[in-house]
Amino acid sequence: MTRTVYRLTAKDFAVIEAMLMRRRAFADPIAPMLERKLAESRVIATGTVEPDLATLNSRVTFRFGGGPSQTRTLVQAEASAPVGSSLPVATWRGLCLLGMKAGQSALAERPDGPAEEVLLEDVAYQPEAARRAARDRAAERPHHGLRLVHSASAGDWPLGGRGKIRQTEGDDPGPSAA
Repeated sequence: MTRTVYRLTAKDFAVIEAMLMRRRAFADPIAPMLERKLAESRVIATGTVEPDLATLNSRVTFRFGGGPSQTRTLVQAEASAPVGSSLPVATWRGLCLLGMKAGQSALAERPDGPAEEVLLEDVAYQPEAARRAARDRAAERPHHGLRLVHSASAGDWPLGGRGKIRQTEGDDPGPSAA
C-alpha cells in the first residue's frame, strides 16, 4: 500500500507540532499518530491551498469505515464550537482528516483498536479559499475614494484669494437688540 501524503499549511503544521510536544510529555497514546502525521505531511504555502483541502476551521463531509456521512468543522479545541458541530484535530479522526483532499481516502490507525478507512467526501468551506475569494472580489470592486474634479487657479477668489476675516459691528444681534 502506498503511503498517504498530507498537505498542511504552515499554521496547521505548527499546531500539530505544538500538540506533539505537549502530548509527548504526558505519554499520550495519540503522540505516535501526531509524529506520523508530521512525517507524512508536506507544508504548502497558504496562497496555494486548494479549496478542496481540509485545513483547520474547514467544514468537511466524511465517512469512517463505511458508516454514514458526517459533516463537521475541523477545530483546534472542542470548546471553540457548538457541541456536535466540530471535530477537534486532537482526536484520531480529526487528525486523520487534516491535510486530506476531497475524494482522498486513507487508513486511519486508532490508538485503541484496529485501523479504519476514512474517506473525505467534500470540503464545503475552507477559510483560506474564502479569504482568497473575498480578496479577489474586493480587487474587482471600484474604489470609492475622493476624486479631484476641478482645480481652481490661485488667482480665483475665494480658493486662491487672500481674504481677511473681519467683524463688523451689528452683525450679531445680542440681548440688547431684543
